[in-house]
Amino acid sequence: MPILKTVTLGCKVNQYETEYVREGLLRLGYRDAADGETCDLCVVNTCTVTAEGDLKSRKLIRQLARQNPGARILVMGCYATRAPETVAALPGVSEVVTEKRDLPALLERLGLAHAPSGISGFGRRHRAYVKVQDGCRMPCSYCIIPKVRPTLASRPVAEVLAEIRRLVDGGHREIVLTGIHLGHYGVDLAGAKGPRVDLALLVARIAKLGGLFRIRLSSIEAVEATDALIELMAAHPDRICPHLHLSMQSGSDAVLARMRRRWASARFADRCQRVREALDEPALTTDVIVGFPGETDDDFEATCRAVERIGFSKIHVFRFSPRRGTPAADMPDQVPASVKRRRAADLAELGSRLRRRFLERLRGRRLQVLVEKPVEGQPGVFLGTCARYLPVRVADPDGCPGQLVSVWAGGVVDGLLDGEDARRTVLASPT
Repeated sequence: MPILKTVTLGCKVNQYETEYVREGLLRLGYRDAADGETCDLCVVNTCTVTAEGDLKSRKLIRQLARQNPGARILVMGCYATRAPETVAALPGVSEVVTEKRDLPALLERLGLAHAPSGISGFGRRHRAYVKVQDGCRMPCSYCIIPKVRPTLASRPVAEVLAEIRRLVDGGHREIVLTGIHLGHYGVDLAGAKGPRVDLALLVARIAKLGGLFRIRLSSIEAVEATDALIELMAAHPDRICPHLHLSMQSGSDAVLARMRRRWASARFADRCQRVREALDEPALTTDVIVGFPGETDDDFEATCRAVERIGFSKIHVFRFSPRRGTPAADMPDQVPASVKRRRAADLAELGSRLRRRFLERLRGRRLQVLVEKPVEGQPGVFLGTCARYLPVRVADPDGCPGQLVSVWAGGVVDGLLDGEDARRTVLASPT
């Protein structure tokens, strides 16, 4: 039986695509490698969001070639698309897949009679990612992804529903909908006959499926949190997680204009306020880039004020890194590295304060928690994630990873909501 190893760099979409290829190869008779076991085939899914992603991809491929002499290395992902000749020249590389839409054809070339339309499991994880959309045409001046994933492609609703049904039947209790530009789900279907298809319609159809599971949305633009989507979330609080990751990037309109973002900071804040008014203590998380070319102290202060006013529960802080091939890489007034480090540290500290504040607000509240793993050295204690995307410690001598449970949160300890003394019930399937 040939031995397989898969390695993924980058986003949730990449992780889904790796799982799709892995599942197909297992059907062909491959088995997953044990730790330290030499492989016959290595599949590497690469990332090219940053230059560091390119470097990590090359380093990983060389490492696998050394550790698995004679193995074939198949390379896919965004770096493979962006620099196929460079990737093909690396040691051990036998094939470079440059087009993500070719993955079914790849499996058929490798011997699978009928390529699957989706996946039926997500390894040993209790949370499964489901890719529903591909492609981005946003003009953001710092981003390379529209050059390597330019084609918008939305999966048919029926295909997504069938995949989620398989995953839930297989024991996955959280389904994370993901895409390169998730909010553009359905845009490419606009000319098709029948009712208009968009993200809210898809989520509504998923919410009606039977079984015990919850839905989480990955990153969307704030204006794509439409009234229809927000109202749907409010109507299904136990089925759709009250958590949205809304990409802000900056709170300065001057910086947003240079970033070629399409919406000003006031419109972003208005959408966040709309979410807060409609949902019960929702979690809002975001991405912020500091040190973008031309960002002044006043611009950075505007970002800090916006962050505090909105009250994010988590902020992913990124220091601007010039990406060759993007307009921002050649912009004047590049910000010194020392200034970027200081601003990143200041914003991270603000983010930590806001996160602690949000955790404290949840004390004594009912939380829906996905139990994920035991806490080492503490028998009967488990770590999980609540619907608002926060870590929760749950004490239960009969607990089991994979359960979706309801708890009342206690105090906040070491950045965790402590449920050790919480009343706890196993959730039944929604009616």
